[in-house]
Amino acid sequence: MHEFDLIQHYFTWTPFPEEVSVSVGDDAAIVQIAPDEELIISVDTLVNGVHFPLDTPAHAIGYKALAVNLSDLAAMGAKPRWFTLALTLPKLDQDWLEDFTRGLKELAHAAGIFLIGGDTTRGPLSISIQVMGTAPKQQALLRSGAQVGDLIFVSGYLGDAAAGLAVIQERLSLPITDANYCIECLNYPSPRFALGAWLRGRAHSCMDVSDGLVADLKHLLARSQVGAKLYHQQIPLSPTLQKLNLSNALGFALTGGDDYELLFTVPKHILKEIENYQLVNHLHLKCIGEITSQSSELSIDYPLVNLPDGYNHFQ
Repeated sequence: MHEFDLIQHYFTWTPFPEEVSVSVGDDAAIVQIAPDEELIISVDTLVNGVHFPLDTPAHAIGYKALAVNLSDLAAMGAKPRWFTLALTLPKLDQDWLEDFTRGLKELAHAAGIFLIGGDTTRGPLSISIQVMGTAPKQQALLRSGAQVGDLIFVSGYLGDAAAGLAVIQERLSLPITDANYCIECLNYPSPRFALGAWLRGRAHSCMDVSDGLVADLKHLLARSQVGAKLYHQQIPLSPTLQKLNLSNALGFALTGGDDYELLFTVPKHILKEIENYQLVNHLHLKCIGEITSQSSELSIDYPLVNLPDGYNHFQ
């Protein structure tokens, strides 16, 4: 199969959304945005053996490659609109491509985001996706708005994906049902774009948890020039992680990464709104601490012997 046949067969999606004037097949795409909106853009690269284990199913790779980018849009409160894909393949494997694009399309259709361009090349397997979303002008969520006295919330559970990776790497042994659950969390994160949109005008600050709660919260504190204290008993652990030794479970939850949940700070007066939101939407939202005035200082009320910052590509 020729490169351009590959693009036409797997990555030329129709019908085009009405705001897309030019899509796959030209030198660049052309899209229209409304005058009262801002364009929000993010890009992530996933590398074989770094961001996903070597034997990860192609369907999961396609799904996760888009999911981690959608999580960035969610953290900004943006509506997903369009994305581009740069795919590097070691060889042309049509079975792999069928499964990869199936995973990619499943999440794209669920999120309402459309593929409008990209590139393919030969080399070690890697996937780069650039996502574009929109939000009402001056309403995007930022990391820099946390205020002293804010409550710190996270969505979902923390640490399951890291436990899944530990199972795959044979660093952790779990019963088969629990192991499969954690691996599923690693391979199929749920980007919280609906929650992100709801948080516009309510949250003072927001980001997604990708490199571990501690590392990501420190980024938020630095940008907002505030501090934080966390309460270990309020860290949301799944029933699976609750079966582990508490120190091990907290280690996964605090520093493991790959959760792609939202971390956000809110004023206390919207607590009732948050309670109502999670009841209606069946989404677990947990207050884990509060913002303090000690700039960039983070404390937790549990004596962890080793609390690294989280994942870093260059350490």
